[in-house]
Amino acid sequence: MKDILLKIARASILEEFENKPLINKQDLIKEYPFLNEERATFVTLRINNNLRGCIGSILPRMSLIEDVINNAKQAAFHDPRFEPLTKEEYENIHIEVSILTIPEKLEYENPKDLKTKIRPKIDGVILSLADKQATFLPSVWEELPMFDLFFGHLCMKAGMQGDCLKYHPLIYTYQAEIIEE
Repeated sequence: MKDILLKIARASILEEFENKPLINKQDLIKEYPFLNEERATFVTLRINNNLRGCIGSILPRMSLIEDVINNAKQAAFHDPRFEPLTKEEYENIHIEVSILTIPEKLEYENPKDLKTKIRPKIDGVILSLADKQATFLPSVWEELPMFDLFFGHLCMKAGMQGDCLKYHPLIYTYQAEIIEE
């Protein structure tokens, strides 16, 4: 049933290429009422296992269907790390939709204590310090399986030094249900 999210994500990207609506939200919500729930999602695009775009929402701010449509289009055409997706690339993309739980603050004493509380491959992590913030989905543990590597990259993604844990940033964790093609 959740496969409908993949179809919605793919159709929303195709709408941009065909310049016409392909998604009837009202009909889909009628058939799949869960699409009307407020949920936060990330849409990840890959070509040949290489990241091609990833945009999402940390907190629920709209219906699930709206969030997937918005994030799919953003990942395809507005991820600042990539040029906009081309029609040729569209034919080869692999789409993944992650439905997030509400982030919860994780209290910890120091990096060693944090290491005992983080659950690799289960927890997505939001790191926040002053005006800097970044997140990694739980799936990033596959690419960065070691605690120090994971948090070093997360610190750098937030625009800080790789050892930013020594400044005791706020840490929030969440989980993700992943639906993929």
